[in-house]
Amino acid sequence: MALEWVVLGYAAAAEVVMVILLTLPGTYPLRKGLISVTRNLLKPFLSVVPFCVFLLLDIYWKYETRPRCKSAESCTPTELMRHQKSVVKSQRNALLIAAALMFYWLLYSVTRLVTRVEMLNQRVEKLQNQE
Repeated sequence: MALEWVVLGYAAAAEVVMVILLTLPGTYPLRKGLISVTRNLLKPFLSVVPFCVFLLLDIYWKYETRPRCKSAESCTPTELMRHQKSVVKSQRNALLIAAALMFYWLLYSVTRLVTRVEMLNQRVEKLQNQE
């Protein structure tokens, strides 16, 4: 299961890098290329959403099938420690899922806004050239 989390982490990191490059001031000469690359990558990155749902279901399944200790005597300290470690890893993974989904939404929104700004700038230039 570790490979899925690595893939999700890399996808979230790529989304963050693209958002930073699109919003970074001073990248105006590269902006057209960045916009086209980002727009072309939005559809493949949409696969992050069902992937995150699958991983959330995996976390839920692990939570439901975890060993339950009714009393301190029913579980060994090793089992208790393993369960606590599993809970911490699940919480970390849930944060990674939330971050990946949030950054995808942010990338989509920023790309749409930057595209709209570029269109409006082209309209302004066109109107100024007509005068």
